[in-house]
Amino acid sequence: MEVRLAVLPGDGVGPEVTDAAVRVLEAVLDAEGRSLVVDEHLMGWTAVQQTGLPLPAETLEACLQADAVFLGAVGHPDAADAPHEQRPETGLLALRKELGCWANLRPLRVPPSLVEASAGRPERVGGTDLLILRELAGGLYYGEPRGVDGDRAWNTMVYSEGEVRRIAELACDLASGRTGRVTSVDKANVLEVSRLWRRVTQEVADARGDVQVNHMLVDRAAMEIVLNPRQFDVLLTENLFGDILSDEAAVLAGSLGVLGSASLGGRKDLYEPVHGSAPDIAGRGIANPLGSLASMALMLRYTLDLPGAAERLESALDGTLSAGIRTPDLRRAGPEEPVGTEAFTEAVLGRLETSYAMPADRAGGAE
Repeated sequence: MEVRLAVLPGDGVGPEVTDAAVRVLEAVLDAEGRSLVVDEHLMGWTAVQQTGLPLPAETLEACLQADAVFLGAVGHPDAADAPHEQRPETGLLALRKELGCWANLRPLRVPPSLVEASAGRPERVGGTDLLILRELAGGLYYGEPRGVDGDRAWNTMVYSEGEVRRIAELACDLASGRTGRVTSVDKANVLEVSRLWRRVTQEVADARGDVQVNHMLVDRAAMEIVLNPRQFDVLLTENLFGDILSDEAAVLAGSLGVLGSASLGGRKDLYEPVHGSAPDIAGRGIANPLGSLASMALMLRYTLDLPGAAERLESALDGTLSAGIRTPDLRRAGPEEPVGTEAFTEAVLGRLETSYAMPADRAGGAE
């Protein structure tokens, strides 16, 4: 069976982590008896430099024809003064909108191998295992009206009941396969949108009866993520709050470079590491590919319907970290000298090869 993947390496370290991700996905699919066809296209500031647009029409069409889309990273300092239509982030928002993605999943685990890399105290962050579910299609990022008029600028935060209901239902579905707890984040004490969010989310939970939902103001949630992250299972947020809280939560695992994400629910699914393009280290071979590899594990689970393969890849990632192999951004996590992108990727590939050579009932163990 053939898997067609639209690959958008993007800017900065994007091409480096994309290369690692594609190599690992190809190895997994080959072991699963499937073939990978890669269709690579321009995206971000690199695309602007060559075509004048951050999301060329050719790129979007390739994404719509693929089974799934993988994005490396977008952004560049030179884009800071570019017109709105040429900014890499404008292309990213347009891609999400055109693909119809409305749910962004960002799992965050802090295994023993990463506790020392965390910015938090080990006794607080160790064992953290939460899933941030961010609504991706509404809120301030897409609301109208928006604009600038002289010394005034405005954006509109807007959600419909239907938009809130579908993300709340997904949160409950995901929680039911975990510990059955959803924490819904809002600002209901001052925002009408948040009061709608809270009401509808509670209605969804009450209708189900198998999931416990509690509500937390976003400012308190920002504090609790640092002080007591293990209290959370599924953390449900609207678009802006989720953007901020998910980056804050990343420090619990030591680096933005370790987290992957899945954007689901639309015409095509989009996968990307949550880190930026990091142009300051681009081309040096030291970028952390872990977030891109974790994104591929999510793709195996949610789009390609290969949960066993996803577990093998996640086990290989855990085993690589447990063996003390890590990139410079995770230097604090062990006494060993850090390795580069290539060496980390090769270590993961080696563990995958061993896993697939073992009987299936023994292949899940990590070092």
